[in-house]
Amino acid sequence: MNDFVADLVKRVKPSATIAVSMKAAELKRAGKDVIGLGAGEPDFDTPDHIKQAAIEAINAGQTKYTAVDGTPELKQAIMGKLLRENHVSYQANEILVSCGAKHSIFNLLNAVINPGDEVIIPTPYWVSYPDMTLLAGGESVIVETTAEADFKLTAAQLAAAITPKTRLVMLNSPSNPTGKAYTRQELSELADVIKNNPHVLVATDDIYEHIYWGSEPLANMVALCPEIRDRVIIINGVSKAYAMTGWRIGYAAAHADIITAMRKIQSQSTSNPCSISQAAATAAYNGPQDCLVEMKQAFKERHDYLVAALNDLPGIHCQSGDGAFYAFPDVREVVAGIEGVNDDIELSTWLLEEAGVAVVPGTPFGAPGYVRLSFATSIDVLQDAIARIKKALSVHF
Repeated sequence: MNDFVADLVKRVKPSATIAVSMKAAELKRAGKDVIGLGAGEPDFDTPDHIKQAAIEAINAGQTKYTAVDGTPELKQAIMGKLLRENHVSYQANEILVSCGAKHSIFNLLNAVINPGDEVIIPTPYWVSYPDMTLLAGGESVIVETTAEADFKLTAAQLAAAITPKTRLVMLNSPSNPTGKAYTRQELSELADVIKNNPHVLVATDDIYEHIYWGSEPLANMVALCPEIRDRVIIINGVSKAYAMTGWRIGYAAAHADIITAMRKIQSQSTSNPCSISQAAATAAYNGPQDCLVEMKQAFKERHDYLVAALNDLPGIHCQSGDGAFYAFPDVREVVAGIEGVNDDIELSTWLLEEAGVAVVPGTPFGAPGYVRLSFATSIDVLQDAIARIKKALSVHF
């Protein structure tokens, strides 16, 4: 039956992060003792006031279709959030609520990309960017960043990568997988390049915005450079910040023409996001925000422990991050030191088999020689994982 599958779909790779999580879950069901550090999912429960809003919405009969682009209440809450926290102003016709930030990005790519258009994607990138670009008919232009530059795209690199075919630049800050975030100065320099190339759009994937502990306030490109507001698409959602991954609510904020095109795509695919989830997301944005502080503090403590613990292991070198909940260590020395292990993909398999720890190889992120570990789990689990890895490595180092 594979002959019936479209050629384009055959070129698309399954999500590496989902694949690792599914493999770990499969082994657990089979009775294996496995620690899964693959999933990008907070281990906290959704805050009670958000769950209560969903219960009240069900009891009030809010179980029907909503407007394709989201309820007026949620759109108003998003607009209030953007003004309050990011100092940018948007109208209701410039907001599209979708089934997660991933859905928002998918809508965007299909709304603005013509066949052969180029999308600039800096490495390391979230694993889905290139394949979603492929599905939209675009061409990924991968720009390699370096550890010395904190895995961030420089203005010079961006300027050199832009061609007449460039349609979109993807930025993710704080980054999945590195946890690095762009400073105000760095974003301003990138914005200047965008300003000088009026045929180029830029998407800012801000889904880890509230899981951030950098030394300066997190910057927003629209606030920094209002001249390019109409060519910036802000992508965000409630999944990571409010521990609402399963609720599937994300949004895009952009010029009304782009939002109209994205809404058209959504109207012919999913239609509106879940009505109950929208009521919960409204409560998330309008309600008390102390939960954000508590979760961020816990993630920072786990980050500090895991980065230090990884750097104490032989052959592993890990930079600290500014946010998100991932460590992204360089494991090339480990690969070189274990007979029969030739790359980060094989090392990830080796760690699963020898240590019972599931991590995601760096190759699907465009960064061979690295692996990604999620610290969206307890300190106790992280300590157990490190002890297992240390024991497995002790045979070779």
